[in-house]
Amino acid sequence: MAYPPAAHSSPPRQPSVKVILAAADVSRVVDRIAHQILEKTQGAADTVLLGIPTRGVPLAHRLAARISTFEDVTVPVGVLDITLYRDDLRRHATRAVGPTDLPPGGIDGKRVILVDDVLFSGRTVRAALDALSDVGRPASAQLAVLVDRGHRQLPIRADYVGKNIPTALAENVKVTLAETDGSDEVRLYGGSL
Repeated sequence: MAYPPAAHSSPPRQPSVKVILAAADVSRVVDRIAHQILEKTQGAADTVLLGIPTRGVPLAHRLAARISTFEDVTVPVGVLDITLYRDDLRRHATRAVGPTDLPPGGIDGKRVILVDDVLFSGRTVRAALDALSDVGRPASAQLAVLVDRGHRQLPIRADYVGKNIPTALAENVKVTLAETDGSDEVRLYGGSL
């Protein structure tokens, strides 16, 4: 009886990692978004930035700081927790509810710009819009994201995008920020080397 030849095992494939934005790039992108906000909002009048935890919060603070530097305008910043509005609560482990912290003066009648790190399916933004409607009645709501990676499942688009990164569904975009992770960087994980 003949046996098939022994298969030679090859080393496991390592997932590829590509740095899309280094620290200096992240800083430039935040500056660009801040300039766009100033242009599209006539100097950020009646504008409030609400960060979506986790990385949307430091991004909102950075945008407010850069807007203040460029135009000497103070833009109020708050935090909008979306935990209870997510549509995947039953599919994932229990999440701790975080604080929603609106700036003094609230959001009623203001232009609210939701700030997040990555726009993917649109489900996080949908949850944020639901949460927003429970805490006030803004004049309008806009969206600013550091990265738009595509693959929308809902009809949602960002008004301010730092970087469009075409991705495959199997790839992942990971944003790290100094305030939460110790350094600024955007990496793309996926594929194989």
